Amino acid sequence: MKKILIIEDIEDNRDLLIQLLEDDYELLEAEEAITGISISQRQQPDLILMDISLPRMDGLQATQILKNNALTKHIPIIAVTGNAMVGDREKALSAGCDEYVTKPIDISTIFDVIERFI
Repeated sequence: MKKILIIEDIEDNRDLLIQLLEDDYELLEAEEAITGISISQRQQPDLILMDISLPRMDGLQATQILKNNALTKHIPIIAVTGNAMVGDREKALSAGCDEYVTKPIDISTIFDVIERFI
């Protein structure tokens, strides 16, 4: 079973993603970027769903760290964010995210995006 790491600080958002994905994937979760980076290095997920607005270190910084690390640079990262302003998608992609999905999450879109990268 493919493994997905969800890095999301808001419990309700994390729970929603877990409910959507738990039947099809092994799920790992982290409430903040530092924990997510550590889990990524140890567990080597097949994909990361990265919130951008995280406490202490945002998802863009975490993505840059993961993409600059030989252990984790191959892991696809999908930005999952409420930031939907002009230029936000470009910022996420230039930080190293492989795709960008806005909240509220469209169920068919998230499954399509995940399947493209796994």
